[in-house]
Amino acid sequence: MFTEQFDRYEWGAVKQGILDKTAADVERALSKSQRDLEDFKALISPAAAPYLEEMAQLSHRLTQKRFGKVIQLYIPLYLSNECQNICTYCGFSFDNKIRRRTLSTGELLTEVMAIREMGYEHVLLVSGEANQTVGVDYFVKALEAVRSHFAHVSMEVQPLDQQDYAILMEHGLNTVLVYQETYHREDYKLHHPKGKKSNFNYRLETPDRLGMAGIHKIGLGTLIGLEDWRTDTWFTALHLQYLERTYWKTKYSLSFPRLRPFSGEETAADRPYGIQPKVEMTDRELIQLICAYRLLNEEVELSLSTRESPVFRDHAVRLGITAMSAGSRTNPGGYVVDPESLEQFEISDDRSPAMIAEMIRRQGYEAVWKDWDQVLQG
Repeated sequence: MFTEQFDRYEWGAVKQGILDKTAADVERALSKSQRDLEDFKALISPAAAPYLEEMAQLSHRLTQKRFGKVIQLYIPLYLSNECQNICTYCGFSFDNKIRRRTLSTGELLTEVMAIREMGYEHVLLVSGEANQTVGVDYFVKALEAVRSHFAHVSMEVQPLDQQDYAILMEHGLNTVLVYQETYHREDYKLHHPKGKKSNFNYRLETPDRLGMAGIHKIGLGTLIGLEDWRTDTWFTALHLQYLERTYWKTKYSLSFPRLRPFSGEETAADRPYGIQPKVEMTDRELIQLICAYRLLNEEVELSLSTRESPVFRDHAVRLGITAMSAGSRTNPGGYVVDPESLEQFEISDDRSPAMIAEMIRRQGYEAVWKDWDQVLQG
């Protein structure tokens, strides 16, 4: 299990190791054809800031070599906002006073039809973490309802046991996204004081259970703003390398969501995030991170959601991104059934999928509406 490797590292030492990197370390990393985790420390360090243009050009070339000039489009479909966890940063948190809703099969199919009309063949099913009402049985019914309508089905739900993932795979599940939120043990406890999600190790070992189940693809990431982003993303890279070595038949993707505001009765105007971000990440720093991930790993898919602004997403197309969401709604029934229900978080880029596809085409890229790996395997 990854926990054994993770426990060999001390957060403060890793953080200091990143901050100690120099311009010479950055130049050495840029000159290599194959980079390791020490090089990654240099590329995400403050010392790399003056080298952003060089990093961006190299990231662009490496991405085109592996993925060509295509951007995969996907869309989230929220199944439920019921949740038994308290998460300080989330609109679905158990202690946030919102109207709870779980889609019926009929409502789910209504949302599916709306998404298919947009052109999508890749859907991401999302829910809060409420095992009693939105558990494996519910997910099986949801997969059975949607699998014939999409070429690829992903899920971002509560961590499950290995045998549960095996069951869901039998019913059409292709990919699971599971974000650690933060790899800082103590801060993780602060942000997850109640619910099954408070078990740090169980969440940390979820990708292991997925790998052992033989899942097609695993998505990793942290929520940027909870802790030092440089240290968190280094541990994400460590996790990725472990998984690639251990479960080499599985494919991987990375996301880098920044903390966004959410709504609810307890959310004050001066506290729109539920919490204030511990660390603010600038747009230039996010570009630096995207490029650093690509320079470390030419094979991993890099995904950018509608959390980011239209201007930022337009510029990111050429810098290493391989997948984007578009037209997203982060509330159950948000497309047709119940558009006014409260969202998990506020999106920033509200352009339609057609507008995003046109933006991608204007930049000389092709918008792909399904997962190309599944197409190739089919």
